[in-house]
Amino acid sequence: MVAVEGERDRYGDPAVREAVAERVHTEWGLELPRSFFRFLDFLAALGPAEQRALRDLEIAPHGVMDLFADPSALPREGLDIRVHGRYYRDPPEFLTFLHGGSDGLHFGLWSDDGRTCDGVASYYTHDGGGIERRHRTPLEAVRARIEGAHRDLADYAADGDEVEAARLAGLGLLREALVRFETGERTERGLAYSEAYVYPRQPVDTDRITTLDEAGALASGSTALDRPPHGGADAYRFGTFLEKLFEDAGALRAARDEALRRAAAGDPTEALVLGRDLHWASYGEPEREESARALLAAAYRGLGRPALAAIAETHHRHRALASVDVLRAAR
Repeated sequence: MVAVEGERDRYGDPAVREAVAERVHTEWGLELPRSFFRFLDFLAALGPAEQRALRDLEIAPHGVMDLFADPSALPREGLDIRVHGRYYRDPPEFLTFLHGGSDGLHFGLWSDDGRTCDGVASYYTHDGGGIERRHRTPLEAVRARIEGAHRDLADYAADGDEVEAARLAGLGLLREALVRFETGERTERGLAYSEAYVYPRQPVDTDRITTLDEAGALASGSTALDRPPHGGADAYRFGTFLEKLFEDAGALRAARDEALRRAAAGDPTEALVLGRDLHWASYGEPEREESARALLAAAYRGLGRPALAAIAETHHRHRALASVDVLRAAR
């Protein structure tokens, strides 16, 4: 399998990798994980057939990946590089690296502490549902997409559809390329893979606290609502309760003030979870956006996560952007 020259140069060049990693560390405060570099190895190794199969999956490098075209690229005047690829509802912990095609699906490296990335999150910006944090690595996320497409195409190919059979063959090549780097021990394909690794309900995570965006927040203090651990709440009932609270402006201000009081007294947990909730459910309302900013800034600083505090405040200034592509066009 021969990689396309431009992709090998872009993702496989050690100097480019080092420059991007340094840029991410300097600008975002994040250390890119080893799994991210395995993802780059995978992209650099793809030949034309595998690249076509990846395009057929409707996923493509995006966000921070755009720096591989020019690690020194600057944002347009008045903007901040940290909002490149950052969608309106993206929590500060989310760093976009992959776009997923329909309904605004995108994937981000997830960092609870604002220093190290410890998983992959994804959600649809134009559809219902919350943030999923099921996959540990970028290649796990891509493998799940491959097997989901395999599941959908298999019946058509079996019925003699030549176009779908060709796509299925392309997926096989893409899978072969991926398992050289990760998930080679997972021999299941298609539906069997999804049933083993995608569909099972995630266990309750007692280290995290329930949030409206369904990603959970890492904190060990107390909350005003005595929230259950992540995965331990009825998502519909919890969401309905918070939406009613948010519709009462006076009650919402009181909840915000209580969370800020707790943060000032040394427990930023309520500020973190309420801030994340309001960030997710801002819906373009200035008061909600400002309350989310204030709560998250106070929470992250109280938790010793200054990079996330800075991202929250930077995003707040630019949440009204019409496009998440903020890099200056090359001259």
